[in-house]
Amino acid sequence: MIHQTIKDQIKDAMRAKDSLKLEVLRGLQSLFSNERIAKGKSDPLLDDDSVLALIRRSVKQRKDSIEQFEKGGRSDLAEKEKQELSILETFLPSMMSKDEIRKIAQEKLVGNKIDKAKIGQFIGGLMKDLKGKADGADVKSVVEELVK
Repeated sequence: MIHQTIKDQIKDAMRAKDSLKLEVLRGLQSLFSNERIAKGKSDPLLDDDSVLALIRRSVKQRKDSIEQFEKGGRSDLAEKEKQELSILETFLPSMMSKDEIRKIAQEKLVGNKIDKAKIGQFIGGLMKDLKGKADGADVKSVVEELVK
């Protein structure tokens, strides 16, 4: 389980005196605890799907922060966020390439007439099918390219 792996890595980071990794992992552990409390779960460990959803949310926040810091000319803060992002990304499964997404989208499009008005529904359905294995922006660009 990913949650247990993160708990173990907190200990490793403390032993290695890796303060940045320790900070990121403790932040994740805090998110996990809050999620358990919010959902009223008694199990001390969250399932992998819940953990991955929280990690993805953290990754998205880091990417947004990096963009904002770079716009504001704060490259020092952006660099710290990039380092945190690289730590978080080690827990995520590898994402599908645009070519892999295109292949699946084309299979789903066969026999379906998608117009511009229903493109959002199609993208949403495709994202559910891919179950977090693909970046939403990549899926959107591939579908828009195919529906032209």
